[in-house]
Amino acid sequence: MNRVGFILSSLLVLLALASSMLFVVDQRQFGVVYALGQIKEVITEPGLNVKLPPPFQNVSYIDKRLLTLDSVDTEPMLTAEKQRVVIDWYIRWRISDPSEYIRNVGLNEAAGASQLNRVVRNAFQEEINKRTVRELLSAKREALMADVKDEVLKAVRGEKPWGIDVVDVRITRVDYVESITESVYRRMEAERKRVANELRSTGAAEGEKIRADADRQREVTVANAYRDAQKIKGQGDAQAAAVYAEAFGRDPQFAQFYRSLEAYKASFANKSDVMVLDPNGSEFFKVFRGQGAPARK
Repeated sequence: MNRVGFILSSLLVLLALASSMLFVVDQRQFGVVYALGQIKEVITEPGLNVKLPPPFQNVSYIDKRLLTLDSVDTEPMLTAEKQRVVIDWYIRWRISDPSEYIRNVGLNEAAGASQLNRVVRNAFQEEINKRTVRELLSAKREALMADVKDEVLKAVRGEKPWGIDVVDVRITRVDYVESITESVYRRMEAERKRVANELRSTGAAEGEKIRADADRQREVTVANAYRDAQKIKGQGDAQAAAVYAEAFGRDPQFAQFYRSLEAYKASFANKSDVMVLDPNGSEFFKVFRGQGAPARK
């Protein structure tokens, strides 16, 4: 029984020893093997590896992927014309030499990001001091980012290389500080209002001009139409008078009778019309008395 226990204990010890000596390096990482605090080996290829058990050797991992560092500082920077602006930026970087990185920067990615943030900010401050706001917002922004990248690479590849590679530097936003932004917005608003008022005034003047021209054309059209209507009416009245004259000339008694009927029609147009006349002495009712009726032939 003791022998079986001894064998099981020995197997467990061997298994624990083997597990402490074996380690796996992921394809997204570097494996760094330390021997008594000194870098023994850097493993760049993924797979299963062997090392001495602790405390003789230990292993740590560093990310080998492309990393992104975003700006977190909102302190304004001065341009060439002494304007205070706030910029947002980001850089893409990776660890290219784990040994140099650990010796000169730190044991993890956070240490490199912290120091890189300081270097990038200083580079931006130096380059922005040379440029105006217009240049920051124009096509020269690409030149600015290229110069900042060169400055950062020069810093990380100096006497003590950081073991990193900066792939890209980009500006995402350039803006005035809040106090200047408010004044700029107010100026822009005032300018837009001035332009709007000018356009309204111009539109009102054009509208009055168009309305006056339309009224003039309307008056001319109405006058011409009235003139033509009166001309046509006069021609019609002349033709009607000629027809009446010809017809009445053939039978004067009928003409007198017809005119009397027209007078009666006009006099009694409404039921409420009242006329006070002497039927015996008035010439108006002689037709009713049979004196003005046309003779039958």
